[in-house]
Amino acid sequence: MSTAPGHGPPPAPVRVLVLDHTAAPGGAELALVRLCATLGPDVSVRAVLFADGPLRPALQAVGVPVDVLELDPEVATVGRRDVLRGGLGGLRRVRGTVSFLVRLVRLLRRLRPDVVHTTSLKADLLGTLAATLAGRPVVWYVHDRIAPDYLPRPLVSLVRVAAYLPRALIANSRATARTLPRHATIAYPGFSADQMSPDAPHDGPHDTPHDGPHDTPHDTPRDAPVVGIVGRVSPTKGQLELVRALPAVLARYPRATVRVVGGALFGAGDHAREVRTEAERLGVDAHVEWAGHVESPAEELDRFDVCVHASPVPEPFGQVVVEAMVRGVPVVATRAGGVPEILSHPDGDLGVLVEPGDVDALAAGVLAVLDDPVAARERARRAREVAVERFAVGRTAAVVTAVWRRAAAGRR
Repeated sequence: MSTAPGHGPPPAPVRVLVLDHTAAPGGAELALVRLCATLGPDVSVRAVLFADGPLRPALQAVGVPVDVLELDPEVATVGRRDVLRGGLGGLRRVRGTVSFLVRLVRLLRRLRPDVVHTTSLKADLLGTLAATLAGRPVVWYVHDRIAPDYLPRPLVSLVRVAAYLPRALIANSRATARTLPRHATIAYPGFSADQMSPDAPHDGPHDTPHDGPHDTPHDTPRDAPVVGIVGRVSPTKGQLELVRALPAVLARYPRATVRVVGGALFGAGDHAREVRTEAERLGVDAHVEWAGHVESPAEELDRFDVCVHASPVPEPFGQVVVEAMVRGVPVVATRAGGVPEILSHPDGDLGVLVEPGDVDALAAGVLAVLDDPVAARERARRAREVAVERFAVGRTAAVVTAVWRRAAAGRR
């Protein structure tokens, strides 16, 4: 049976094996779930996690088979600042790493994926070693700025050398790509249709006085605004800076509340205690609410009068900024890293940008939103229009799938 020119059988699905060192619900991991939920039949994805946790059932819920290949505890607990430390503990880590690599190589040789896709720094390094030994091409999806202001300098040097080994690199922003030593394709972490649904989007700061409880955004009293921050509690995420900005906000809005949404992941418990202690020292602890980790931030975002992204260091992307935009929540964010790519626009910024680490500027940015709710609502409306078009996960999936196909075909 002949086939008409240009109408041959569809190409075989690209078999992709995703590696991630963690199963905790960090930003990259949540983006991975959204991506996998959007992929078409031209891609077959399987995941290997180096630990068990919430990411496993989340991936399984969107149809991704998951294997858990646990790292030796000596290796799993190595942080970014511990990578090149030696001593007896270093020797134990070497043994644990070798043992893990042997198991991972065996798994790769058995599964024989067309592409190995890594999503975290530890997975990048370990996955590249194992995939090279197994003869499988690797694609890194880089979610960290590989720069000394974001990572320890020895780790930066190590990752930049290793970055020449993968078949291709994907970066989550231009800011991240600029820190890599070779070309990277930009694929912004996208958001799904239900997250971008126009069902009752937020209408911005509320300019009608109201007395009583504020269980929903529309019940928020004008003089009791909710200033929210979403993300894992970490020195790089800005909860401490927002708490330090709170006294200036309370001076004008004595009933204001800061709501901290997110847990202390990846060993950041000490920092969470530091933030609480600072709130007590400043006498504002009664105005700080701790929501902890939530599965979906949409309902929390809808409670906010303003969403703050207060990272004191340049963030690689800033997913929470996009999440707030698609919910129509006004944003105050630091002007560094990937955030200006999200909020800068030829027709005017889509949020209030402030300098990172400047507590006074952060407070002024929050007050600028609260003092002029009409302008804030208009910025938020324009921001939502841009976000829905620019950050749809379908666009992310198309870019990433194209990179996978090129890598599987042996092209850089």
